[in-house]
Amino acid sequence: MTMTENSFFDRDLSWLSFNYRVMEEAARASTPLLEKINFLSIYSSNLDEFYRVRVPALAALKSATLQKITEEVDRQLTHYGQLLTGSILPELSRQDIEFIYQPAGHTSMAYALPVPPAVRNAATDFFFTELLAFIQPVRLSKKKDSFFPGNDKLYLAVFTGVADRGGDPDQDGNSDQDIYILNIPSDSVSRFFTAEEGGRKYILFIDDIIRDNLGFVFPGKILRGACSIKITRDAELDLEDEYEGDIAEKIEKKLAKRDAGLATRFLYQPGMPPEILRSLIERLGLHHASIVQGGRYHNLRDLFTFPVKNAHLSYPAWPAQKSGNASSLFQRISQNDILLHTPYQSYDTVLQFFNEAAIDPDVEEIYVTMYRIARDSRIAHALISASGNGKKVTVFVELKARFDEANNLQWARQMKQAGVKIVYSIPALKVHAKIALVKKNVQQRMIYYGLLATGNLNEKTARFYTDHILLTGNHDLMRELELLFIFLSRRKNPRNTEKIAFQYLLVAQFNLQERFLALIDREIKNVRQGRPAAITIKLNNLEERVMIEKLYEASNAGVPVTLLVRSICCCIPGVPGMSENIVVKRIVDRYLEHGRIFIFHNNGHEEIFLGSADWMNRNIYRRIEVCFPLYDEKLRAEIKEIIRLETMEPEVRSQEAIYRLLTNLNA
Repeated sequence: MTMTENSFFDRDLSWLSFNYRVMEEAARASTPLLEKINFLSIYSSNLDEFYRVRVPALAALKSATLQKITEEVDRQLTHYGQLLTGSILPELSRQDIEFIYQPAGHTSMAYALPVPPAVRNAATDFFFTELLAFIQPVRLSKKKDSFFPGNDKLYLAVFTGVADRGGDPDQDGNSDQDIYILNIPSDSVSRFFTAEEGGRKYILFIDDIIRDNLGFVFPGKILRGACSIKITRDAELDLEDEYEGDIAEKIEKKLAKRDAGLATRFLYQPGMPPEILRSLIERLGLHHASIVQGGRYHNLRDLFTFPVKNAHLSYPAWPAQKSGNASSLFQRISQNDILLHTPYQSYDTVLQFFNEAAIDPDVEEIYVTMYRIARDSRIAHALISASGNGKKVTVFVELKARFDEANNLQWARQMKQAGVKIVYSIPALKVHAKIALVKKNVQQRMIYYGLLATGNLNEKTARFYTDHILLTGNHDLMRELELLFIFLSRRKNPRNTEKIAFQYLLVAQFNLQERFLALIDREIKNVRQGRPAAITIKLNNLEERVMIEKLYEASNAGVPVTLLVRSICCCIPGVPGMSENIVVKRIVDRYLEHGRIFIFHNNGHEEIFLGSADWMNRNIYRRIEVCFPLYDEKLRAEIKEIIRLETMEPEVRSQEAIYRLLTNLNA
């Protein structure tokens, strides 16, 4: 069949539908109250990143999708406000928690709602003792770009008159309608102020405390109005794909300029006078930004730090299950493969893998890829210790992991200073694989132990990302893992050099796409020959059209295709003559679904792969990814049962069911 643009969902609108689904968790009656607030914070954080990363690219292409995006975001934000004010605030009030969230559409000082009288004295004291030290009002002149707002920083635009000059223009050409930009110091002070009075807990945005005290900041001036504003800037570093020069130095220079990127979105409080809006657009150089009405409060990702802790208003605890016993991990791996399912199971086993490698006198070499390093990484500390203990340690650090560049760069330098060999990734490619290899010399015989995962070697994200981590000594996999590490150490682009003929591992830039296409073709062949066939794939994102078209081909041949896609999904399911045998599901719950699983029926001899690769253009064409086969029958059964729970009818709350499953397995 002939594919057209209508054969695929738009990737950005699909992502917005995912983010809306995140917001909808806050609307569920079964979601605990404080978790509803967390989901609202996640929604806001996601949307900010969308405007920092995707909107600049669409604007540069002058994409017609931008108008649809604006309309959809407006619709979602309206629902967001209704959800917060109509449902969550009343629920909080019933718990004796008064969260002061004021209307969005009034900016005049005469209308400004006061801080509640019960806590006004305490709030005013807080203003003078804590907030005032950080407040820096700046008066805008008529000149364009007279002030440069920081990226995603919070400000009040305050418009004033001066009582003693009768409206005459001053030397800068300003009349009695002056505009000041006043920072809201949420980076220096908690976004929320709390006080208790009469058995009730009051929670205020510091924004409102500042508004309530503007008369002190602007003595002798007539306060005509104040409104909240925020500017989001392009976050892409725009690194050239070149091989010459120091990539770490280039990235460091780019990072210093990131927050000075072009404005992509200007958020302003509804009710702002049109002449003030026009003045801000002109004076702040915002003509090319999306001009968007927001609410009275921006950066609602700060709700993640909402200052209420109450176990009864949160999810019940799911303590991570310990895996195995206190014996040597390498001895256990020598006996059987180990598969961890985090965060249901403890990440401590991964830490033990690196800690044992660091201290074991027989370990000679350690190789690791690191894409997003935790801020206080115990894995990185273990690698530093391993180097200090005389091991040869090589770490492949991806410096181009968006928003983690500075942290990764800092760790790379710290490890390098400690004697670790640091290899930065190929400029034109990101190394997104999650792999490690330990080489141990036992009685003059080299034994290999490997770690292959679907998620980053990051103990922080492991607490709320669902991932799968294989610890194995399988000879075939370890041989190919070593070949890949040798290749990566050369920092050569696979397109410009002889490729490794991987037989067991699926490695993007070598054989990953070709192998997946062949596996789908085999299912198509089987179903056409009257044999059973099925494909089940779990991904974070599905965008790449060659792979989607092959799934459409499988559907048309009669192969049942079940897709679990957390976020972007450009595949349109259930269309007669195109995708009628494709079913797509999405899981959103307390943990972020992050594992990638690929199951091919193979006439009853199922092949199961796990790995780091989504089916996005970037993963297929611009990254080094690794997917790996699962051989152990017990571990294969675990994965199949997890997938069954996630796809079963009638639907269940799969994460809770998986936690119970793994708890029983560990009992």
